[in-house]
Amino acid sequence: MDFPDNHHLSSALGWLELGNMTEAWVEMEKLSSGGRTKIEALTVSWKIFASQERWEEAVNMGREMVRTAPSITEGWINRSFALHEMRRTAEARAELLPAVEWFPKEPIIPYNLACYACQLGDMEAASRWFSEAVKRGGAKKMKAMGLDDPDLLPMKEEIRKL
Repeated sequence: MDFPDNHHLSSALGWLELGNMTEAWVEMEKLSSGGRTKIEALTVSWKIFASQERWEEAVNMGREMVRTAPSITEGWINRSFALHEMRRTAEARAELLPAVEWFPKEPIIPYNLACYACQLGDMEAASRWFSEAVKRGGAKKMKAMGLDDPDLLPMKEEIRKL
């Protein structure tokens, strides 16, 4: 991203970190039309929507991220996370499943699939996905995340034994 778009995007991120969404959006509005379609800008827009719990817009932004840059994991993860926050967990799972093959080393994809399966009551799938996340991301890291995740509460004893 070129100047001045990179400056506005950086400023938007700063305002986001400070919790001032109004100013973050002011900076995003200053981006050129070409700058607004870059994956970096889409990512920041998703973060602003998510911080405001504007999940429908976050889903749409996640979809745009996947369309624009399908080789970047963040769009896939963000889109499904927003769907899950809207209580559309089965849809979140369905939209994230193709990413398992696209990103064979990424642990957050199977981790999130474990969360979704757990919340949908499919404990067998949740256990399989969590095992895959451990294989990809390491037991220590995944265990720490899993024990703190309310979506995985029904698996807490299984995770604790890792």
